[in-house]
Formats: sequence, C-alpha cells, structure tokens
Amino acid sequence: MNELHFAYKIRQHLNRGLNELPVETLKRLESARQRALTQQKVLVHQSVLAGVGNFVQHQVDNLHIKQVLLALVVVLGITSYTCWYADQSITELEIIDSALLSDDLPIAAFTDKGFDAWLKSSASQ
Repeated sequence: MNELHFAYKIRQHLNRGLNELPVETLKRLESARQRALTQQKVLVHQSVLAGVGNFVQHQVDNLHIKQVLLALVVVLGITSYTCWYADQSITELEIIDSALLSDDLPIAAFTDKGFDAWLKSSASQ
C-alpha cells in the first residue's frame, strides 16, 4: 500500500467518525476552526525590494522630529568640518607655492633634508 492510498483510507475513516459526532460537538469544532483560521498568519510572498521598501517605510513612520534634527546637525557638522579642513589645506599649499615661486628661497634649501621643516616654519610666519 503506497502513501496516497494510505492517506485516502485514513481520510475515509475520519469522515465516517465525523458523521457519528453529535451536532453540538460539530458546531464547537467548526467555531474553533474559524477562530484558528482568523488568527493564522498568512505568509505573503513578495520581492526583496518590496521587503526593503516596507522596512524603510516602517523606519520613516517611527522617526521623531528630534531624531531628524539630530541627524541634520550631525551631517551639517561633518560637512562644515570637511570644508574647513579642505580650506586650511589649500591655504597651506598656497603659502608654500608662493614661497617657492617668489625666489625667496636659497638654492641650498632645495637640496637640504630639512627643506620640508623649513617650508612649514616659514609658512607659519
């Protein structure tokens, strides 16, 4: 006897037993089945991108104005620091380039191992 035939026999036996149950028991079983079906979670298959979209939407819905303002302050602070640092680096390079181009440097400075230190000390003056 294969599995399909065995399952068919079990189903017939259970159905026969179902016909012998009192009506009140059948009604209770039916209401219990309905309650179980209403509480059952149904899995919905969706694409990965839809799942990411749902996650992002859920996160956005739970944001508070304080969190948004804090994130904006952090981004503004990082941007300001980056711009300031870039400006300082450009200013330092401009000073060094103008010192090189103005011929204020002695020839020996170009061959000196401490040339970089000399440039930095003259740039700070």
